[in-house]
Amino acid sequence: MQIGLQIPDLTWPEGPAGMARTLADISRTAEDAGFSHVALMDHFFQIPHVGPIDREMLEAYTALGFMAAHTSRVKLLTLVTGAVYRYPGVLAKTVSTLDVLSGGRAWLGIGAAWMEDEARGLGIPFPPLAERFERLEEAVQIALQMWSDNDGPYHGKHYQLERTLDSPRPLSTPHPPIMIGGSGEKKTLRLVAKYAQACNLIPSPAIARKLEVLRQHCEDVGRDYDEIEKTAFVPFHVGDKPMEPEKIIDFLGRLGALGIQTVFCSVTDIWQLKPLELVGDKIIPAVAEL
Repeated sequence: MQIGLQIPDLTWPEGPAGMARTLADISRTAEDAGFSHVALMDHFFQIPHVGPIDREMLEAYTALGFMAAHTSRVKLLTLVTGAVYRYPGVLAKTVSTLDVLSGGRAWLGIGAAWMEDEARGLGIPFPPLAERFERLEEAVQIALQMWSDNDGPYHGKHYQLERTLDSPRPLSTPHPPIMIGGSGEKKTLRLVAKYAQACNLIPSPAIARKLEVLRQHCEDVGRDYDEIEKTAFVPFHVGDKPMEPEKIIDFLGRLGALGIQTVFCSVTDIWQLKPLELVGDKIIPAVAEL
């Protein structure tokens, strides 16, 4: 099992003036500690369960480019981009740029989007859920076409592209891995089976059923279930009694037994760096063989 890092909270003691230094330190420390990926949320406002809406939030792809310059190994991605936040051709180009400048370390994490307040606040169209899923599928199709040898037009229900040119092409082969986030059994997991190299699930009691649903979707579309990397998101409250390292390792062992291969974690008080080092010392080696 691999452990990736997700950074949801950017409100740190030094404030915006020290944010660049802190983010660089976190990125380097996570890489040195053995984390496999470093991810940011793709939000413009802070989300409710992390903090007040007006707390600090960086634009994700600008920040990932900055983080690429301070690391050399970790994979870089959003967990996950709202499909309606950017025109798909621009999104594919953005991920291509990150991939080239990071030496082939970019992933495209993408989902249907959910935070309507943020979209409305910034004037981003936020259609009903069914249409957002249609746009999600078209966005993935456009990215795959731009990352292929076909630079011809794309004609979808919602997007019309006259030329899907992408130069320079990504360094990742055959293209940056696509992670589709979400646990919806009828739409999300079907899209994972059709297009994605990874899924991202919530480790709820229903996770075993979600994986079986994904397996069935793979059978339906003729996809090898084992080709898809199964990931989950788990907050690590390292050092707190409810989530001591030993309890985290035990929980991750249960996820591994279900088939989860990568866990993205958030870490409390990440700006102190020592919690990252603790994860690297106590947890990452202990779950490496799961």
